[in-house]
Amino acid sequence: MAESDAEKLQRIVEARMKLRDRHLKRIESSPARSDPNPLGSGERNRHGMPRLPPGQHLTKSWPVLDLGVKPEVSTSAWRLTVDGAVDAPVTLDWAAFQALPQVKDDSDFHCVTTWSLMDSTWTGVPVSTVLALAQPKAEATHLMTYAADGYTTNLPIEEALKDDVLLVHAWNGQPLTKEHGGPVRMITPQLYAWKGAKWINRIELLTKDRPGFWEVRGYSMTAHPWRDDRYS
Repeated sequence: MAESDAEKLQRIVEARMKLRDRHLKRIESSPARSDPNPLGSGERNRHGMPRLPPGQHLTKSWPVLDLGVKPEVSTSAWRLTVDGAVDAPVTLDWAAFQALPQVKDDSDFHCVTTWSLMDSTWTGVPVSTVLALAQPKAEATHLMTYAADGYTTNLPIEEALKDDVLLVHAWNGQPLTKEHGGPVRMITPQLYAWKGAKWINRIELLTKDRPGFWEVRGYSMTAHPWRDDRYS
């Protein structure tokens, strides 16, 4: 008997939770969850860190930063491939991406250039969901994300599996614009924002860490805002 849509979604959710559970100890011990002496100021966020990391100032607008190229990527042409150290490489088109379980989450956005945008509402798919579809191998420790403008950035798998790390297609109820990485970008609220690629089109699972575009140029491999962890 063919699998129903509800059964398929339930299977995806179960695979995601199984993958998260496998890395849960490392997720919970990450700096943004467990740092005993976080830097920063203001009220605490939901993970116990100060809302405003050190060296940051608040902005009410969302500045646009990129490599000087804003690629035109239509939803009909958009694809996301997850490959590398996985057992089941997968490529999603827009319809398959939209059919995955969608979430809405509020979080803050911290740019290494010293501004922070608070209280954004994001709509999208947890990165952990698409990783679960591809079934990362046990030896996968990091991932590299790729963008349509040639940008790349790395992060540990335990950071990518956090519930607020999303592949977003909407910001504050509106479709994500081209300037901000639409149709889909990654957000990493517990790391500096350069760890989330705009115009994302590929996620490669790695068995050892590898620097991306800014990391090669001297930026931190780890990018923890509450440690002022900007540069290597």
